[in-house]
Amino acid sequence: MNQARISRALCGTGLLVLALVTAATLPARAEPDAAKSYPNRVIRMVVGFAAGGGNDIFARLVGQKLQDVLGQTVIIENKPGAGGRLASEFVANRSPDGYTLLVGATGAMSIAAAIYPDLRYDPTKSFVPLAMIANFPLFLVVSESSPVKSVKELVAWAKAHPDKANYATTSPTFTITSELLKLKTGMPGVAVPYRSAGEIVVSVMSEQTMFGFVDGPPAIPMVNGGKVRALAVTGSERSDVLPNVLAMSETGFPEVDVQIWSGVFAPAKTPPAIVKKLEAALQTAIQDPNVRSKLKAMGVNPGGSSGDEFRRMIDADIRKYVGIVKAADLKFDE
Repeated sequence: MNQARISRALCGTGLLVLALVTAATLPARAEPDAAKSYPNRVIRMVVGFAAGGGNDIFARLVGQKLQDVLGQTVIIENKPGAGGRLASEFVANRSPDGYTLLVGATGAMSIAAAIYPDLRYDPTKSFVPLAMIANFPLFLVVSESSPVKSVKELVAWAKAHPDKANYATTSPTFTITSELLKLKTGMPGVAVPYRSAGEIVVSVMSEQTMFGFVDGPPAIPMVNGGKVRALAVTGSERSDVLPNVLAMSETGFPEVDVQIWSGVFAPAKTPPAIVKKLEAALQTAIQDPNVRSKLKAMGVNPGGSSGDEFRRMIDADIRKYVGIVKAADLKFDE
């Protein structure tokens, strides 16, 4: 090979190496640039239930503060259906750019992963858990006009009137809690599905259904307003907001202990720099004194865990609910 050919070969090799090095460094440069300009358009927070339920209320409260923190419009989009699973699947398939987020709940995430083997998303693989908004117990409610005044009276009434024994539900969370009560007491009860926790309360209030388990945001105002009666709160501790309502452990049924949560998720593969920015902004929003006081007034415990802590909690939840479903031999239709 003559000198000219050698020079051309060396030159070509150098250009190839330079191109490869440049290509390898582009993602590293592009990611900080994307985070630096993020957000520069509207952010959607998708809720898997109709307006008026707990997750919708949480989303609007935190979303408003997140808008202030990020300086960009945040809109709440309700996509009810399949106990929150439709919204979860929808967000899992969105572009991982930080502009479509999910306000996910225990039912569509931890419990769904435990009871649906063909679930089309994975709570911690299809998503990046960003922050838990709150965790909380559930209230067992009946109509204020119901003759039932205690959990034991509810069980007795249901056994005496099996043809009228039914309960309102909107997701696997409320279903599994109601089924646990049935399992531990031997009472009958047919599930009647609704689109939101707010609709559960309306159904119970109007006596379309005999009872329902529901979260604090839609339940507490109706209890205080004399529209529904709270018989118990799940778990071993009473609620600070409704201190006269017995804990389920005080009613003789301590096994009916379900604590649920609501949190914010981004689609998997969202750039780490954007994830970090969102995590920080959400922490600021959730830790805001005004937001925390409003969350506490709804009978919930404000969140504050990091994304990694939230992920570990979800994985532990899934193991817990797998155990409950197997022990109780519970069956759920898709």
